[in-house]
Amino acid sequence: MKWRAYPSDVLPLWVAEMDVMPAEPVTAALRSALDLGDIGYPSGAREYAEALAGFARRRWGWDGVDVDTAQVVPDVMLGIVEVLKLVTSPGDTVVVNTPVYPPFFAFTEHADRRVAGARLRPDGRIDIEALASAFADARAASTTPAFLLANPHNPTGVVHTVDELTAVASVAREYGVRVIADEIHAPLVLPGATFTPYLSVDGAQDAFVVTSASKAWNLPGVKAALALAGPSAVDDLRRIPEEVSHGPSHFGVLAHTVAYTDGEPWLDALLGGLTANRELVERLVAEHLPTAGFTPPDGTYLAWLDCRPLGFDDRDATPGAVADLAGPAKAFLDQTRVALSSGHAFGPGGGGHVRVNFATSQAILTEAFTRMSGVRP
Repeated sequence: MKWRAYPSDVLPLWVAEMDVMPAEPVTAALRSALDLGDIGYPSGAREYAEALAGFARRRWGWDGVDVDTAQVVPDVMLGIVEVLKLVTSPGDTVVVNTPVYPPFFAFTEHADRRVAGARLRPDGRIDIEALASAFADARAASTTPAFLLANPHNPTGVVHTVDELTAVASVAREYGVRVIADEIHAPLVLPGATFTPYLSVDGAQDAFVVTSASKAWNLPGVKAALALAGPSAVDDLRRIPEEVSHGPSHFGVLAHTVAYTDGEPWLDALLGGLTANRELVERLVAEHLPTAGFTPPDGTYLAWLDCRPLGFDDRDATPGAVADLAGPAKAFLDQTRVALSSGHAFGPGGGGHVRVNFATSQAILTEAFTRMSGVRP
């Protein structure tokens, strides 16, 4: 999708796919399944949860994945929708921190819930006062409001600290707001930051997490995800209809399980490359777009560029699909043949920004930013 959406003269640094070959243990497992003729209905849900539990224990020192209650769902966003159906009602308010991953808007609204934004601080971190105000409004307008948390945050690449997440849990409990955390980027934390699973913080007992190996191991085409619940939310999670588990593919469950169990050496090598690319992006921005605003991300492989100093306005259009272009993203595509994600799609606060996927070769990054230096408002 990344390389086929635009003409061949366009360098695509937009959708969150990486230009890497998959981990060998994953491809070996999929080849073996094909050789065995093992292409039937999905199996291995418990093994998938056990693989995530082991990874969380080794990587984050967290022993909180309850294998017995974890639920397999088709992918992270569809899993979030299913959890929203459990704890909210049509018309209820779902709060998000803007700017944020565009499907948070689209999937929530498609499920007949109303999205309300709580703007991030200018440094891209959670504004607890703004969040509390949004929660108060959501509680006044809804019987069962919820909060979708991107942990780490997309598009800014901020990795929330334990203190920030504890504050989120505290204010959510104060206003009776259920938290659903999207932790799909959790393994992609770069040097200088530490990932904290949301369910590990004080006050998150009634929260949920939906995650998968998709982003870290580049597996978006083989779908399978897991929904987890805090101790007080287990009974809610058990109400997910049995037919939801029919959505993931057998190859998805298999690939994600193997990624968590045998894919850490590959992940470590990837993180080394992403760290080097993060440093390169910082140098390239300074050289080719010196007035643009850029804070190197704590995690993910996404760079969030503030192009307002380049002369682009910050008007926020209606959030839309990540492929919808406006403002600087449209200018970069039309003038320099570089495809980026348009900031307006990420909601209020995204106008005048672009998101850059730096999970590609350094040669492509260098060529892209060299081209981008010629953009004009």
